[in-house]
Amino acid sequence: MIQIESLSKRYDESTVVDDVSMVIEPRTMTTIVGTSGSGKSTLLRMINRLVEPTSGRVLIDGNDTTAEPAHLLRRRIGYAIQGLGLFPHRTVADNIATVPRLLGWSDDRVSARVAELLELFQLDSSLYAAKFPHELSGGQQQRVGVARALAAKPNVLLMDEPFGALDPIIRTKAQDDLLGIQRRFGTTIILVTHDIDEAFRLGDRVAVMSQGRLLQHDRPAVLLTQPADPFVAKLTGSGDKSLKLLSLTTAGEIAEPGSVTGTTVPWSLTLRDVLAELVWSGAAAATVVGPNGDPIGHVTLASILARGRQAT
Repeated sequence: MIQIESLSKRYDESTVVDDVSMVIEPRTMTTIVGTSGSGKSTLLRMINRLVEPTSGRVLIDGNDTTAEPAHLLRRRIGYAIQGLGLFPHRTVADNIATVPRLLGWSDDRVSARVAELLELFQLDSSLYAAKFPHELSGGQQQRVGVARALAAKPNVLLMDEPFGALDPIIRTKAQDDLLGIQRRFGTTIILVTHDIDEAFRLGDRVAVMSQGRLLQHDRPAVLLTQPADPFVAKLTGSGDKSLKLLSLTTAGEIAEPGSVTGTTVPWSLTLRDVLAELVWSGAAAATVVGPNGDPIGHVTLASILARGRQAT
C-alpha cells in the first residue's frame, strides 16, 4: 500500500504539486492523468524521491520513504519512462540485469531472471539477449524497458508516459502486455499519462490532476458518471458516455445469481462486448463463467441497457 499524505513541491514562488493526498491499494494499477504542467510527473517522482518533497510524506507499507537513503529506495522500486532510458552501449541482457547486479545478485540468479523476463516478453533469448537497443524496434525497446524495471521483482512499479513514443497499434499491444504482467505478478503500478482513454483502459483507479492539485481519485466509472469538478467532466466527457461506461464494466461485476441456457460469456468480458454478443445471437441473457469455466451467474440484455442509461 502507498499512502501519499499532504504532498507538495514548490520551486521558489511556484507550486508544482499542491497538498496531494491519496491511498493506492496493493496489487492495483493507478493512472494519473492531466494536462502538461499539471504536476503528475513530479508527483510520481516524489514517490521514489527522484524529486524531494517540500512538505508532506510518502509511506510504503506503512514505512516513511525518507527512512532510508534515496538510492536504496529506488533500487526496490521499478521505474520506466518514455523513451525507456535504455543504456545504448549495453546489451539487452545487461540492461535488464542492471538493478539485480547493483543489489549483489549472483551471476546465476541474474542470468535466470534475464532469461525468465525475455521469455515472458516473448523475446527469444538466443536472438535478443546480445542485441543493443538501436537494433530493436520501438515495441521491442519498450518491452526491454519494462523488463528492466521488473528485473529485481519490485512490489512497486512507477511508469512515466511509458508508451508515449509508440505508434497506436504497438501502443495497444504494449498496454495489453502491461495488464497481463500486472495480473501475473500482482505489482502495484502507478502510471502517468496525458491520454484519458489510456488512463481509463489501464487504471483500477484514475487520479485527475490540474495545476498541481488532485481533483478526483476514483474508479473510472465513477469519474465518468459522477465527475467531482468541471475539469474532470470536460476531460472525461468526449464520446458516448453510455458506451464508455459499458466498456469499463465487466460481466462478472453485474452478474446475477443463476445461469441460463444458450449463450455463455467470460466474467472478464466488458458489457459493451457482451451487448454485441447478445444482439448478434438474438439472446436475451447469457451465463457468465469464471476463470475456471464454472458458471458464476448471468447477465441480461435488459440489465446491460439499464446500466448504460445510468450515464445519460
